[in-house]
Amino acid sequence: MNEVAIIGAGITGVTTAYALLERGFNVTVFDRNRYAAMETSFANGGQLSASNAEVWTNWGTVLKGIKWMFEPGAPLLVNPKPSWHKYSWMAEFISNIPQYIPNTIETVRLALSAREHLKRYADQEGFEFDCEDRGILHVYRDQREYDHARRVNDLLTKGGLTRRPVTPSEVAGIEPAIKCDVIGGIFTESDFSGDIHLFTRNLASACARKGVQFCFNAEVSAVDHTGQGSVLTWKTQDDQNTEEFDAVVVCAGVGSRSIASKLGDRVNVYPVKGYSITVNLDDHQSQEAAPWVSLLDDKAKIVASRLGLNRYRIAGTAEFNGMNRDIRDDRIRPLIEWCETFFPDVSTEHAVPWAGLRPMMPNMLPKVSRGRKDGVFYNTGHGHLGWTLSAATSEAVAELVVNQVR
Repeated sequence: MNEVAIIGAGITGVTTAYALLERGFNVTVFDRNRYAAMETSFANGGQLSASNAEVWTNWGTVLKGIKWMFEPGAPLLVNPKPSWHKYSWMAEFISNIPQYIPNTIETVRLALSAREHLKRYADQEGFEFDCEDRGILHVYRDQREYDHARRVNDLLTKGGLTRRPVTPSEVAGIEPAIKCDVIGGIFTESDFSGDIHLFTRNLASACARKGVQFCFNAEVSAVDHTGQGSVLTWKTQDDQNTEEFDAVVVCAGVGSRSIASKLGDRVNVYPVKGYSITVNLDDHQSQEAAPWVSLLDDKAKIVASRLGLNRYRIAGTAEFNGMNRDIRDDRIRPLIEWCETFFPDVSTEHAVPWAGLRPMMPNMLPKVSRGRKDGVFYNTGHGHLGWTLSAATSEAVAELVVNQVR
């Protein structure tokens, strides 16, 4: 039975472990944190959204980024401080604009495949993850954004997705909790939402019960290829350890670029920071006033999902600021104000802020491939769609391991 190491215990690492486990591999997962899903997979917007598959590589995104550069609360913020990685990454991002259509279609295809695998994992292992299978509703207060969304519909249809425009009265029927005026919406009945952290932790527990070894508090300091396999060296609080594996799968999020360079590969992920708040619905009025249908406000670049009776997750913004993990008040404030605008009877007194670094590739597609050296694989770079795409890319990388290692 082949031995496979996975670096990273976020959503991609744990789903990869499960996919390899199903194929009969011995799997060991390494993560520098004490538990699974403690970084980017901790508190995202909760949406499993094929409807949000449109890639950002278009001139509209570039122009908005320039316009918003000096607006602290803007949905997209770029720190203008010089950085070779940041500006070279952006140049590569622009070079991928001609691939906007095929990359969007490919993202839709992956998202549709992923949702079936993800639900199967939960059903097979019998766990809950605050799933709300009520669709995702995109809401619009700006005519230009709404017109663009309707044009994108044709593109998403080519990828196999069905979503439909809805009138303001239909918006009210789908989600009556919305209290501000909208000019229309787009509804995707097949999309859903859930708690990424709860899902990942539960799936990790299922993997552990079935024999996957988890090495937590383990900082992988070296990966050396021997020609026959890969030798991992990792540090814990007490000592340093070394072990050889037949294959290694890098699922290390924003840390993947550094690990790949040690293996002779280029994985050009850039850390794009996103923010969220978890609004604790501590009183009956807030529980009644908060919506159950997951929402996406395209203009504000904000997504929101109900997580059980007592929590409402609101997330958004994209910040190009390197490995900075600071939680800035001027980035959190728009999320709170959005909640108070749409749902004025929801108390935001107990809103818990969070920030995470999304590993984003310049072409907006995840990196799912072999490395240059035998037995080296990558499943990383999912950007803002890790929760949406991970189950599909994990199945894909597991097949790559089967085909090369066995």
